[in-house]
Amino acid sequence: MSDSSRDTAEGAGWGTTERGAYQRLMPPKTEKISWLNPRMLWIARNGVLASWFGDPTGGTRSRWVAQRAASGAPADKVIRRDDPDRFSFLVIGDTGEGDDPQYAVVPGLLSTGQDTRFAVLASDVIYPVGSADDYDTKFFRPYRDYRAPIYAIPGNHDWYEDLGGFMRVFCDDAPPLPPEPRPRPLTRAWLRSLLWHRPGPDDGRRLAEARGQRSAPAQQAVQPGPYWAIDAGPVRIIGIDTGLLGTLDAEQGAWLREVSRGPRPKILVTGSPLYVDGRCEPCAIEGGGTVDAIVRDPDHHYVAAIGGDIHNYQRYPVRLDDGRMLQYVVAGGGGAFMHATHTIPRVNVAGVTEQDFRCYPLRGDSLAFYSRLYGRRLRMRRFFTLTEAEATAVIAERLGIRPTRAPGASTRVTRRVRLVAGLLGTGRRPDKAKRFRLPVRKIYTSLFSPGSATYSPPFFKCFLRLDVSPESVRLRCYAATGNRAQEVDPPVEDEVTIPLR
Repeated sequence: MSDSSRDTAEGAGWGTTERGAYQRLMPPKTEKISWLNPRMLWIARNGVLASWFGDPTGGTRSRWVAQRAASGAPADKVIRRDDPDRFSFLVIGDTGEGDDPQYAVVPGLLSTGQDTRFAVLASDVIYPVGSADDYDTKFFRPYRDYRAPIYAIPGNHDWYEDLGGFMRVFCDDAPPLPPEPRPRPLTRAWLRSLLWHRPGPDDGRRLAEARGQRSAPAQQAVQPGPYWAIDAGPVRIIGIDTGLLGTLDAEQGAWLREVSRGPRPKILVTGSPLYVDGRCEPCAIEGGGTVDAIVRDPDHHYVAAIGGDIHNYQRYPVRLDDGRMLQYVVAGGGGAFMHATHTIPRVNVAGVTEQDFRCYPLRGDSLAFYSRLYGRRLRMRRFFTLTEAEATAVIAERLGIRPTRAPGASTRVTRRVRLVAGLLGTGRRPDKAKRFRLPVRKIYTSLFSPGSATYSPPFFKCFLRLDVSPESVRLRCYAATGNRAQEVDPPVEDEVTIPLR
C-alpha cells in the first residue's frame, strides 16, 4: 500500500512527481467554472432567491414525487436489490465540475471499485446549475467505465434548474413538470418567479447521445425519486434530498421516519452533513424535528451518516447516550474545488476531540494549498506561499496539537508564517478564538474560490469504499491527488470498522 498524506509529504502529492494519466479520459475542451465570474453567480442565483423570497423546493419536490408515483414507482421508495450478505459499494460526493479534479478521481475509483456492486453520488452531481446537457462530460463520460449502477441524491446545485436534468437522468427519463399557475402580483412568490433561473428551451438535446456512454445493462439504475432507500444485503441505505437550503419538507420527513423504523442497520446519505467543521448541523424538518434526531433514535439502528456539500473529508465518531458509536462523515471531495480544512478549529463537539477527529486533506496541506493559491492570485508568491512543513508547524502551534506529519527539525514558524496563517483563516483553540473575528472562511472561499485555479496537482480529492458484511461495515477513504503514484495505488487516508451488531 502506498504512503498516505499522514505518512509523508510525497504521499500527500507534494514534490516533483509524475502527473497521472487521467487527462486521457477528459474531453478535448472543458468548461472552467469560476465562482468569481459574475455570469456564473447570476445563473446560480436561485439559492439566494429562495432564502430571500421563500423556498419553493418542498412543493416542487412533492410534484416530482407524485409524478413518479403515477408512473409506477414504488410507494415506499425502496429499491430492493439482490446483493449478497457480503458486498461493497462506493460513495462519491460533489463530483460534477467536469474538469481536472473530477477526472483525477476516476482511475483510482475504477481500480479500487471494480468489484463493487453499485455507487452512490452524494450531492451536487452537476455544476453549476444541474443542466441536462452538462451530464455528457460531467457524469456519463467520467464514469462510463464503471460497470455497475450509480444512484444519486441531488445537491443544491442540481436544484438550480428545478431538478429537471437530475430527474431525466436518474428517474427513468421523467418528463418536465407542467407549469404552475402564476402567483399573485406583488407577493414574495411573484417577485421570486420574476427572477427565477429556468432551463433553456433546448436543454437536454444532447442527452440521448450522452446516455450511450453508460448503456450496458449492468450499468442501469432507476430510482423512485430524488430521495430513496436501498435494501442491499444486511443493510438499508437511505438517501435524502436536502434541496436548496439544506432542509427537509414535511412529506419527506414523514417518509424518513417511516423507512427508518426497524432493526435493520442503516446508513444515511445526505446532501448536507450533520457534523461538519467542528459543529453539529442537525438539518431541520418542516413542521418540527431534525434529521439528526431520527438518526440518533435507538429504535432506528443507524450506524453512519454520510453527507456531501462540503468538498473535503471529515469524520466524527460520536458516542450516543445509549452507548452506540455513530460515525458522522463528510464525503464531498469527489471532484469540485477543495473546501479548506485548515479553518476547522480545534475539535471538541459531542464528545469528539482532536484525538478522534479525522480529516483529508490534513490541515497543514490545506493551508499550504491555499497559500499557494493566494500567492498566485494576488501576485505575492514570496509573501503568501508556505511550504507544507511550515503550514504543518503553524497549524500545530495555533491549535495546540501534535502535528500529524512531522514537519522536520529545521522548520521555523516565523512572523510571516503566523501572519499568513491568520490571514487565511486558520483555526484556533476555542479558548484563543476572538469573538469579533470575521467569518474568514466564508469570505475567502466566496471571493477567492479555487474552482478556477486547481488545474495542477495535488488536488486532494477523495472517495469512499464501504465493505459490508453481516457483522460490520468497513469504511475507507481513498485519496486522489492527480499524481501518477496515487493514481496507480490510491492511498487510504482513513479507515474505520463499524459494527452492525
